[in-house]
Amino acid sequence: MRELLNFTQEEIAEKMGVSQQTVSNLESTETVEDQQLEKVAEALGVTADAIKDLDEDATVYNIVQNSSISGTVSGQNYHCTFNPLDKLMEVIEKNEKLYRELLKEKEEKVAMLERILEGRK
Repeated sequence: MRELLNFTQEEIAEKMGVSQQTVSNLESTETVEDQQLEKVAEALGVTADAIKDLDEDATVYNIVQNSSISGTVSGQNYHCTFNPLDKLMEVIEKNEKLYRELLKEKEEKVAMLERILEGRK
C-alpha cells in the first residue's frame, strides 16, 4: 500500500514517530497488531480495512485503467482539483492590489514631503 501511494519508508516512519527500520520490519512481517496497523493506516491516509483488503493485482489494474482515462504527467496520475487559469487570475489580482497599495503609499509619502518642504519656505 505504501508503494502504491508513493510514500517512502522514511516518510511513513516520520509520520508514525518511529524509525525507518521499524517500518521496514513491519512490512516484512506476516501479521501486524491491530493497534500498529491503525497507526500505519493513519500515516498512509487510508483505513486499516483498506490495507487488510488490499488486492495488489486489482489495485494495479485500476491505476492503469485510470491513467488511460485521465491525463498523466511523467507517468503519474494527475487529477487537477482546480482551474489553473483561475489560480493565475487570483495571483494577478493580488499583485495588482499590492501594486495599487504601494503606489498609494508612495503618493502619501510624496504629499507629506511636499508639506514639510512648504513649511520650510
